[in-house]
Amino acid sequence: MLYAIIGEDNPNSLEKRLEARPAHIERLKSLKDQGRLVAAGPFPAIDNNDPGELGFTGSLIIAEFSSLQQAQDWANNDPYCDAGVYNKVQVKPYKKVLP
Repeated sequence: MLYAIIGEDNPNSLEKRLEARPAHIERLKSLKDQGRLVAAGPFPAIDNNDPGELGFTGSLIIAEFSSLQQAQDWANNDPYCDAGVYNKVQVKPYKKVLP
């Protein structure tokens, strides 16, 4: 089943995000290589693809896992959690309708 993983950033966490990003991306690449990643990306803090020093407010990952618990465990082990980027992570079952 698909799950949406929504990470909410701590205020002023851009520096931590940039430091942890390589490890975060490697985990996402692993999901992609397994054919389990549907989408992943951050929420810019402003209406611009490059928010500069204003950074991001969080991230969305949509991926396939065998259970909600497996998705939650995967999310809890994200480098952004370990680095203090995320203040909160929510995992929800997701049903893709379109396209």
